Amino acid sequence: MRPSNFLLGMAGLVSLVVVAFCASSAPAQEPKKSYAAMAPLEQYLMADRDAEVALARSGAPDSISHDAEVQVLTRHGYETAVPGKNGFVCMVQRSFSAAADDPVFWNSRVRGPTCFNPAAVRSFLPLIYKKTEWVLAGKSAEQISAMIDAAITRKELPTPEPGAMCYMMSKQAYLSDENPHWHPHLMFFAPWTEASAWGADLAGSPILSAPAKSEHLTIFMVPVGKWSDGTPDSPH
Repeated sequence: MRPSNFLLGMAGLVSLVVVAFCASSAPAQEPKKSYAAMAPLEQYLMADRDAEVALARSGAPDSISHDAEVQVLTRHGYETAVPGKNGFVCMVQRSFSAAADDPVFWNSRVRGPTCFNPAAVRSFLPLIYKKTEWVLAGKSAEQISAMIDAAITRKELPTPEPGAMCYMMSKQAYLSDENPHWHPHLMFFAPWTEASAWGADLAGSPILSAPAKSEHLTIFMVPVGKWSDGTPDSPH
């Protein structure tokens, strides 16, 4: 079973990345919600700025997130709420961090606390910023998908640097309607790569892949045993 490309952990991230994996694990009789269009903007925003900062920091252990820059979503896009010192950036990804063809792209309930390392800040976050900009400008998912593909092809957006990754270890995340919390995990961003190159999705392998051909990348996920606050993940 392969998860979707949300992080979403993408945002949900996504991200939002785990949504399809969670959905495939849900009981067969459970109805799945559909999100065909953008909800009112207010549903994606968090009214309490301090609460969003705290939620963003919960994406990684305090040893990482304490000195990270923290960004919050506003009506004009992501902006810095707390300056950082270590090169990491923590934010709460919304559903539109996912690829535009992901069925949860407009799910306004998604909240994916994520902390990106410096390589991901330089080479993956620009993609999140651009998608957010186009969402706030009223573009459709189909338009955004085509614009992202064109921008990457023209090299107006970077491809992930070696070592680009993030932490999605918050037990407060809401990653999907079927399984809001999934598991704490790390995500690694790579230019479009076959899963076999990482040994992902094979029997006994701890690595899962989430290919996103429309965005010219593959996300590899590694579940970990503890949440960011140090408490153990549930066995299932």
